[in-house]
Amino acid sequence: MIKLKTKEEIAILREGGKRHAAILASLAQAVRPGVSSQDLEDLARKLISEGGDEAAFLDYKPSGAKRPYPAALCVSVNDEIVHGIPNETVKILKEGDIVSLDLGLIHKGLITDAAITVPVGKISSELEKLLEATKKALAMGIKAAKGGKRVGDIGNAISKVALPYKYGVVEELSGHGVGYLVHEDPYIPNFGQSGKGEVLSPGLVIAIEPMFNLGTREIKLDEDGYTYRTADGLPSAHFEHTVVITKSGAEVLTQ
Repeated sequence: MIKLKTKEEIAILREGGKRHAAILASLAQAVRPGVSSQDLEDLARKLISEGGDEAAFLDYKPSGAKRPYPAALCVSVNDEIVHGIPNETVKILKEGDIVSLDLGLIHKGLITDAAITVPVGKISSELEKLLEATKKALAMGIKAAKGGKRVGDIGNAISKVALPYKYGVVEELSGHGVGYLVHEDPYIPNFGQSGKGEVLSPGLVIAIEPMFNLGTREIKLDEDGYTYRTADGLPSAHFEHTVVITKSGAEVLTQ
């Protein structure tokens, strides 16, 4: 069931979103060769705690999962698309890697969700283009999210960005409603037909999160039950914002 947020709840989400953005910015600055995924997890927990907030992902059990997620942060490196667990298989970042940092924050009982993909040192021009295109796709998805439009308009805008590059657009994973829970209705796929799907009503809070693969769109799930990878082992990029739908457009809350 889709539940619209009140003005008071949106004000809390706006406040939490600013805190969220500041934490992600600090995590991005900490990314460099030699840093481990555990280092980033530890920093995320420290920054969340210092703000008096809570980690939305820690001990969260999604529908169908066999166990709760064991970390505050998702750290996904290179061919890992999303949900990489930082404190089970600890990864040391290397020059030329790209790393997705995905964080959920609970502020005054309400949840925001956002992600960035960060270069580790100097990366190839091919990877730079992948990051730029995926970030642009997020911007285009947000631009398409207006009151009265539909979910398909967002997905269509996102997938169009990938076409000239022939990137694989991940279809099995999607954006979603957020606020009271980490995952709420409606789902926000990264593909679709304009004018199709759920209506975007003012007060709807959603996480828009394009995921582009350098190669195939096909994915596979690791034995840990959470980490999704590209089927061909090529890198993937992921960017995400939490937004609230208004009559005139979408306000980005996590900035």
